[in-house]
Formats: sequence, C-alpha cells, structure tokens
Amino acid sequence: MSGKVIIFSAPSGAGKSTVVGHLLGIHPEFEFSVSATSRAPRGQEQDGVEYYFIDAERFRELIAQDAFVEYEEVYQDRFYGTLKSEVERIWAKGHVIIFDVDVKGGVNLKKYFGDAALSVLIVPPSLEVLESRLRGRGTDSEEAIRERLAKAAWELEFADGKFDYDLINDKLEVTFAEAEALVARFLCE
Repeated sequence: MSGKVIIFSAPSGAGKSTVVGHLLGIHPEFEFSVSATSRAPRGQEQDGVEYYFIDAERFRELIAQDAFVEYEEVYQDRFYGTLKSEVERIWAKGHVIIFDVDVKGGVNLKKYFGDAALSVLIVPPSLEVLESRLRGRGTDSEEAIRERLAKAAWELEFADGKFDYDLINDKLEVTFAEAEALVARFLCE
C-alpha cells in the first residue's frame, strides 16, 4: 500500500478534518501528513504535531531548495506546504498518506501524485449551510467569516472537475460511509 496518497480538500468549515479524523480512526495503516507553515503556533499547537512551524525566511529557503511537494503563500509571508521529507518519512513506514488540505493544495497534490492519489473534495450542501457552520463554531470574527465564505465560493468554482470525487457533506454519517467506500475502492486498485 505504500506509495498511495489520499487527499481530502474542502473550504473551511465543510468538514474535511472531521472526515479525515474518522478515517484515521478506522485505518491504522493511514498516517496524517503534517504540513509546514510560517504562521505562529496557536494555543496548544506543537511543532511536528499540528504543523511544522518554520519562519517565512526559512520557508523561502526551503522553496529555493525544492524541498516541497507543493506550497502556497496564502497571505503575505504566511506559507503552507507539504515537505518532501514528510512524504518520504510516511512512505518509509509503509503507510498510506492522508492529506487534509485547502482546495488549491489538493489540486496541486493531485497533479503531483497523479494516479497514486485519490482526491476528494468535500462540499457543503450550500454556502448558507457553510455560513451557519462557521458561525456555530464561535471562533471567527464577522470579518473572518465573510473572508472564509468569499474564499469558499472561489474555491468551489476553481475546483470544479479537478478532483476525483465531490462528496457533499450534508449528513455526517452518510458522508463517513461514502468516504469509507471511496477509500476502500481506491486501496483495492
């Protein structure tokens, strides 16, 4: 199974982390790919667990050294990316890599890994439902919610047809079952 990757992407609040967490809980052969970021840790985040925290200057040096499978400068000096060393680390264990990335990162990962990757876009039933979920979190300012909704609309339009599957996350139990079925088929290929 080594050499395979599973990519879950979605706009913020659509449920990708919940689906990825579910799959990690039932597939011990899966390992989560820890992304690198130039942003500072939040709360109790630990380096090497939630992210590899790298300052923007070092991130640029690593880009110049071709150390990333993919990366993106989301905001000025705020980079996110997947280190090649992280992919090699997980594959060396014989594990399947599972990614939880934004939509643009998912498209870039699918281009990089090609047929070795299953790419799934998790889609909210509507932007109104997504807005309700974001507000229900209680973690974002009004401005942040507006930014996330605008980005979500762009991401969903940008991603049209660029993923192997679009999975509408309306009822979580159904979404879990559909994700499990997609992954099972991919692993049998």
